Amino acid sequence: MDERGATTAPIVRVTGISKRFGETQALRDVGLEAIAGEVHAIVGENGAGKSTLLRILSGAEQPDDGHIWVAGQRVTLGSPIAARRLGIRAVYQELSLVPHLSVAENILMERFAGRRVFLIDPKEIRAQAAALLDELGFSLDVATRVDRLDVSQRQMVEIAKGIAERPRILVLDEPSAVLSREESERLFTLIRRSTAEGVLVLYVSHRLDEVCEIADRVTVLKDGAYVTTVRPGDIDQHYLVSLMVGRRIEDVYPTREPSASPSPRLTVQRLGRDDVFSDVSFDVGVGEIVGLFGLVGSGRTDVARAIFGAEPATRGHMSLDGRHYAPRSPEQALRTGVAYLTEDRGRDGLIPHQSIGPNISLAVIRGQARLGFVDRRREAADAVDQMRLLRVRADDPETLVDHLSGGNQQKVLLARSLLTEAKLLILDEPTRGVDVTTKIEIYRTIAQLAATGSAILLITSELVEILGMSDRILVMRRGTIVAEQSASDATEHSLVAAATGVAA
Repeated sequence: MDERGATTAPIVRVTGISKRFGETQALRDVGLEAIAGEVHAIVGENGAGKSTLLRILSGAEQPDDGHIWVAGQRVTLGSPIAARRLGIRAVYQELSLVPHLSVAENILMERFAGRRVFLIDPKEIRAQAAALLDELGFSLDVATRVDRLDVSQRQMVEIAKGIAERPRILVLDEPSAVLSREESERLFTLIRRSTAEGVLVLYVSHRLDEVCEIADRVTVLKDGAYVTTVRPGDIDQHYLVSLMVGRRIEDVYPTREPSASPSPRLTVQRLGRDDVFSDVSFDVGVGEIVGLFGLVGSGRTDVARAIFGAEPATRGHMSLDGRHYAPRSPEQALRTGVAYLTEDRGRDGLIPHQSIGPNISLAVIRGQARLGFVDRRREAADAVDQMRLLRVRADDPETLVDHLSGGNQQKVLLARSLLTEAKLLILDEPTRGVDVTTKIEIYRTIAQLAATGSAILLITSELVEILGMSDRILVMRRGTIVAEQSASDATEHSLVAAATGVAA
């Protein structure tokens, strides 16, 4: 037994695990041991092989070489069903819910899968799901269809679904990426409760602060290979980053010289949509980065989608460079010079089963078409340029986006937005699921865009990020803007206080 009471015999052991996707070597000769009752984090840059290793351990992918032991027995995890029979449950960063079913049905569908339809009592399903959500501290209406939930609420359903069967090994791939700080704290409480009951939690996250907070041990992967396993108490975050990237990184946010009084690029006046947001007024200047902060459900993404024409406002007025601006569709917004990076790449962003090239060029496809046909050479050349700029880990633009890691998929979406050369760029959680070195590259790219005159509206849940990148910060609560603070005066405390309605 160790100091936390967990058995020191590994409940999971892998040796010599290798996996190749086409020309890409995702994993090479990886070994790992994890014990019951611990949080074992796995970190590394995008494309380091973290998600591939987790998918192998949950039966979703098969290794080309190597062996797996669970509770001392050598096993073959030929499918997710085989893994579940051994008590392994996985929650991936790309959600796998059935959109037309309710919250309750998604959480408990496997529990009731063996019953005949006429033996299933909908009231029983809703009651059990409600009890589970209450136990987990998640506030959701179990009768609501999943496709009517926002991305963070769907993540809560995914987590609840993963833990409903009381697994002995819980695999979590970027579980907090779409959660607010308050929701993340609930998740951490749940994780601590699970490990106290002897559950092994395998945890992947690019948020190194939370890794150091929640993990007992951390395994580092680099370029598909094992580097080392360390205890967070023995290292600092800078050293952990150096293990991941091979060098120390000190300066994360670029030094900028914003103009004192930028001329307005976007002006929003008393914008509203029934029961969603109201009386929203602000402006974004030429070359300015304006942060938009708020808790999940505050209306920040709804405002962004209204500006982009995805869900138009029903009240208010907008102008772009002094001219009336009221897009009724994203296509109209793009033609006017407004681009939007969605927070939900799975539902609203990527084209599944398509290659990188078309996914990047989607927003500018009209400009690449001649006589109704897309210029594939130009599409490929543009994609290669953006892939090089953002370090997308793929062999070429013909690689399917489905084969990319979550972080590299996020880079593809950002590349699409950058390719538009928009006058106004709305970035909703632009660094979600990307590694620290890519974050730095994204920050520098955003700063360069602002320096060349682009107006940036930056939406992010990461307080350090919004403080480090913004010139001004707007705070939303309950569908309206409740505060505006200069980045030089704002603090994490002042932003959270405004977002929650608590006096600073």
